[in-house]
Amino acid sequence: MVIYHVASLEDRKHAEAIDNSFTTDTVLEVTATDGEIRIRSVPVDPPVRKVYPDDEESEGEDHVIVAVDTEGRVRGAITLAYAPWNRRLHITDFRVSPTHRGRGIGTALMERALAHGRELSARTAWLEVTNVNAPAVRAYRRMGFALCGLDTSLYVGTESEGETALFMSRGF
Repeated sequence: MVIYHVASLEDRKHAEAIDNSFTTDTVLEVTATDGEIRIRSVPVDPPVRKVYPDDEESEGEDHVIVAVDTEGRVRGAITLAYAPWNRRLHITDFRVSPTHRGRGIGTALMERALAHGRELSARTAWLEVTNVNAPAVRAYRRMGFALCGLDTSLYVGTESEGETALFMSRGF
């Protein structure tokens, strides 16, 4: 059993400690021309293991929803920011403990995030994901998100240099 609720300060610390790394045997190859963007799954061997660097702590202007197991351990979290000027809900961080992936926790967290967006009268939800994270892109598509743009320079000068930022959105 998992309980979902708005994160306390202590929950936020535990959420940030969740391992959000992944391993995939498929990445997304992105080609962009003036007229179109093409994305195709490409198998990789050996599989790619991605470990994200620690992010700087947020300034508290966000909304965090956590998934907590019956022993009180945070097993997943989704972090949101809302921009009233364009009524966009921005999913800034999303993680589920590796031992609890594939159990519906991510979908349940996203449903709660979108419900929060509806309460705020958001018209769209938006997120950014790297092309290397094919498992997340597949999950986001199942949750109703579609590709809406990309940035080939977002990760220049970072540990993720060479990857492409994919932007995905969905309406309410």
